[in-house]
Amino acid sequence: MRASAELLGRGTIGTTYKAVLDNQLIVTVKRLDANKTAITSGDVFEQHMDAVGGLRHPNLVPMRAYFQAKGERLVIYDYQPNGSLFNLIHGSRSTRAKPLHWTSCLKIAEDVAQSLAYIHQASRLVHGNLKSSNVLLGADFEACLTDYCLAILAESSSTEDPDSAAYKAPETRKSNHRTTSRSDVYSFGVLLLELLTGKHPSQHPFLAPTDTLDWVRSVREENSGEYNRLGMLTEVASVCRLTSPEQRPAMWQVLKMIQEIKERVMMEDNASSGYS
Repeated sequence: MRASAELLGRGTIGTTYKAVLDNQLIVTVKRLDANKTAITSGDVFEQHMDAVGGLRHPNLVPMRAYFQAKGERLVIYDYQPNGSLFNLIHGSRSTRAKPLHWTSCLKIAEDVAQSLAYIHQASRLVHGNLKSSNVLLGADFEACLTDYCLAILAESSSTEDPDSAAYKAPETRKSNHRTTSRSDVYSFGVLLLELLTGKHPSQHPFLAPTDTLDWVRSVREENSGEYNRLGMLTEVASVCRLTSPEQRPAMWQVLKMIQEIKERVMMEDNASSGYS
C-alpha cells in the first residue's frame, strides 16, 4: 500500500487501515489475510466481490472497489469518521460503560435490521460476521454495517476468534458449517442484548427468555416506566437467539417487529403529551 495508511484494527479475516489517497480522499482499506482466504480462487473472489459491490443501502458502508494481484486482496470502503458501535457501547477501557439510552438502542437496532434484511432479500447473501465492531457510525450517527459478506471467502475454522465466537449461532460452531440468513438473525439477537445491557456477548449468561428480561432490567437499573419497552426489545432478542434456526424469524420479520415497537412507543408518547 503506497498511500498514507493508519492501522485501525485487526479483524477476523484481515487488517483494516485508514488511507489517504493521492487526491486526498480518505477511505478504509481492508487487507484480507492471504492464508485465511486461500480457499477462494481468484475467479470466485471476483464474482463474489462483484455481487457484494452491487449492494447499496443507507445502512451499509459503501464498498467502492476491490483489488487482487500476487496474493494481495484489498477491499476499499468509504471512511466512517465516528467510529464503531463497539466503541460507543463500551467506551474506553478506563471508564465504566453504561448502557445506551433506550431510544438509541431502538434506533440502532432498526438501522442494523434494515441493512441485514436488505442483504438477505436483495442478494441472498449473508453478512456472516455480525458484531458491534462491524457496525460503524455514519455522519449522522446512523448505524452502518461493514465487512458484510466477506466471511464466506475464508475457511470457517480459520475465522474463529474470541471477539466473534460469542455472536455465533450454535449450528455454525460446528466445523465446515457455513453461515446462513438465520445465523445472521441469531447474531443480531446477541447484538441487541449487547446494546441493551452494555455487556460484551462473552459476558452474557445463558438464560431462559423470562430470566433474560430480569437480567436486562437488573443491569440497566431502569425506572419502572421503561420496563414494558425493555420487555418488547428483549423479547425480540430472545426469539432471534432460539437454538433451532428453523424457529428463528426471518430478518424482515425481525425488522417488522422493531418497527411495530417504534410505532407503539410513538403513540404512547403522543398520548402522554396530550396530542391524542
